[in-house]
Amino acid sequence: MKKIIVSDVTLRAYAEQKNALSFREKLNAAQWLDAAGADVVELPALVHEKEDAVICRTIAGAMKKAAAAIPVGEDPAAAWACVKDAAHPILQIVLPTSTVQMEYTYHLKAPKMLEKLAALCKAASALCPNVEFVARDASRAEAGFIAACCKIAEENGATAVTVCDDSGICFPEDCAALVREIKAACGLKVYLQPSDALSMAAASAIEAIKAGADGIKTAVCAGYLSANVLADIFRAKKDTLGAEAALDHTAIHNITQKISAGRAETAEAPDIAEAEVSAVLDASCTLADITGAVKELGYDLTDEDYGKIYEEFKRVISKKETLGARELEAIVASAAMQVPSTFHVVNYVVNSGNIITATANLTLEKDGEKLSGVSTGDGPIDAAFHAIEQIVGHHYELDDFQVQAVTKGREAVGSALIRLRAEGKLYSGNGVSTDIIGACIRAYVNALNKIVFEG
Repeated sequence: MKKIIVSDVTLRAYAEQKNALSFREKLNAAQWLDAAGADVVELPALVHEKEDAVICRTIAGAMKKAAAAIPVGEDPAAAWACVKDAAHPILQIVLPTSTVQMEYTYHLKAPKMLEKLAALCKAASALCPNVEFVARDASRAEAGFIAACCKIAEENGATAVTVCDDSGICFPEDCAALVREIKAACGLKVYLQPSDALSMAAASAIEAIKAGADGIKTAVCAGYLSANVLADIFRAKKDTLGAEAALDHTAIHNITQKISAGRAETAEAPDIAEAEVSAVLDASCTLADITGAVKELGYDLTDEDYGKIYEEFKRVISKKETLGARELEAIVASAAMQVPSTFHVVNYVVNSGNIITATANLTLEKDGEKLSGVSTGDGPIDAAFHAIEQIVGHHYELDDFQVQAVTKGREAVGSALIRLRAEGKLYSGNGVSTDIIGACIRAYVNALNKIVFEG
């Protein structure tokens, strides 16, 4: 009976949907999927290289049986460093194959895209024996182009290809036709990532398997084929299909409930990380206590990072009595795995109200020199950002800005995420404070320090 590879893309799908999972939630999800029989767990691409690399490397190393797959982006070496110690590493070349996406995303015509695919496959295969070409938007590709891509990928070291119905327009017979076309054109293993936009992901998977597909991709997120549905199909029809998967039917159903889409989005959802730190963190905690608590969360950092976390912990704990695991994890995100700080926040005064224009008076320190800026804005946070720009003498495009309470209650710690764009590249910054304006200021300065460091 043919063994069908089940590759789960939940972690990558959450990242692409900007549905943030904590580090502990990502690690738990990967380990659960591994234990339930998923053959591959796909990691998200490296966006913020230093911090993402630590997370991906930890997750890849924690999986005992499942392969760890990661997109290479433009730098196969950086991706390889994240999964090289995994039990079964896979490097993925993720490229669009429809004309509209090739020209919109990469500004490349088909011939140039084939050259890019060849170069990336060659570079990746020099590092890793398992290289997968992921053909995004394959259902809208020009006739014959997917087959041409697969031939090029195979010639340059790829061992598998995934065809993705990202636009959600494929009928089951269309998916089967794509699989047959690729099977006839090359010797690569062929996987299908069906869309459930038309509620036909399960039917598409069945027809693809009948057409000779070697694997199916699943995810907990809406719009994808759920692994528990696929497990049900094999349980009921494996003899008819002549195919089976290694999924543990009971375990995968339990996991789907644990990492459902609503879990990360709903404020009332159970707190996965909170139970992972056994001790209550308060002002009496030493560096050793904080280091131990961070390790309980699953992080393996340098002594310098632990020192940064402890310093940030002391600042936050001075304003409240105790901290929980989610608050500690927010501190890890804001303090550890960061570049050396050029600018430091010294103090700030922000005035705002419904009958006055918001103003911000901000002081930063750079190389021992205190620099001040005063500005107005459309609200207190906008005013604070303008004051920072006045100090540094440069305006950066604000690409993303998110604020959320890490925990509940009046003394909740606030976490801010800022993404600044400089010369076409994104730089992220995290900030944590009991004062949400302070969290935003620290996040902006955190991103600014990354820009200065690479400048």
